[in-house]
Amino acid sequence: MAFDATTTTDEVMTDVDLSGKTVVVTGASAGLGVETTRALAAAGAAVVMAVRDKAKGEAAVEAIRASVPDARLELAELDLASLDSVRAFAASVLERHPRIDLLINNAGVMAPPLLRTAEGFELQMGTNHLGHFLLTNLLTPAVVAAAPARVINLSSRGHFRSDIRWDDPHWRTTEYDKWEGYGQSKTANILFSVELDRRLREEGVRAFAVHPGVIMTELSRHLTRDDVGTLRSRSPGGRLEFKTTEQGAATTVWGATARDLEGQGGLYLDDCQIGEPAPYALDPQSAARLWTWSEAEVGL
Repeated sequence: MAFDATTTTDEVMTDVDLSGKTVVVTGASAGLGVETTRALAAAGAAVVMAVRDKAKGEAAVEAIRASVPDARLELAELDLASLDSVRAFAASVLERHPRIDLLINNAGVMAPPLLRTAEGFELQMGTNHLGHFLLTNLLTPAVVAAAPARVINLSSRGHFRSDIRWDDPHWRTTEYDKWEGYGQSKTANILFSVELDRRLREEGVRAFAVHPGVIMTELSRHLTRDDVGTLRSRSPGGRLEFKTTEQGAATTVWGATARDLEGQGGLYLDDCQIGEPAPYALDPQSAARLWTWSEAEVGL
């Protein structure tokens, strides 16, 4: 069956059996995170749902169990805008799960006003990339132990807005542009996937970056009517093609489970196929440079 932009999670997961597998999904209390969790749990996986708001997480668990009564779900609090929270979450997960077959770095923030993380990072770079960078590195022993394993990093076509702003990535000396900031963080997600795959592929771990499509989820909570108009004007034909949540999460679960991707990695996936990102997002030298910079930022 040929997959495309209209493919849903259930179509991707047909005949996929994840019994005995352990999955960690960040941002699992809403939108794509809930649907990704549901689809993987329905295939038999035990899913650790990383959530910032425990009450919302509990509501998500109830919603998932309404359609997957025997879903094996575990809630854990994680605030990616705090490296202390990331470290505490990772330590707790490693105590309970020595093997992690799939790590889905799904959480994110898009186009907020200039805000900063607990460490003073620009919020989008800090949450979308640096928090996940630290989390992935801390969980790597468990991911390697489960090899063959995969790491999925949610990116976006928004990465075409900006390469890494090496001179001022946290907007400390230049005037903030929320869309450029978003684009930079999404480019970082792809470059991180490239370098992570290079470092871990010999140990049986492959990494992929995913563009889910345009879906109206809580990710868009900071957008104004003008922002939506801007997005529409920059889209082909001046139209935004929206996906359902089931279609949006399909590329994530395809990247996590597709047999067609065995032996491959460091790729950008779009509409359940291998996509073509901006050339700078696949540059191996930039990927290595980002890794070194990120290590220094998070104190690894």
